[in-house]
Amino acid sequence: MSLRDTLTWLVENVEGGLAAVVVASDGITIDEVAVHQTEFDLQLLTVEYASVLKEIRRAVDVVKVGEMEEVAVTTGRLYVVIRVLNSDLFAALIMLRDGNLGKGRYLLRLKSFELLRELE
Repeated sequence: MSLRDTLTWLVENVEGGLAAVVVASDGITIDEVAVHQTEFDLQLLTVEYASVLKEIRRAVDVVKVGEMEEVAVTTGRLYVVIRVLNSDLFAALIMLRDGNLGKGRYLLRLKSFELLRELE
């Protein structure tokens, strides 16, 4: 399966799935799939979340509790689940608030190894 196919599969197999992206730590999008029309700027979201992840990673390093693996953000309209692929890349799954967060987290974790392998 290609990177784009895997991202598409993720969005289509989670209730409420809107988009999935693979992003470099500097906020540059490697690939993205938006299955449904979104009301927000996906590029802006990924750039801002990349910045937030740097701060979270720094905090995790300071308290020495292990490597950061996943961050989930809940807003009034969305769930955003971010999975660290390696020190330079992360994947994010964006879902509607009435989507299946548990399944989204599970499938993103399950497919994270495949996404990383497809990028090598």
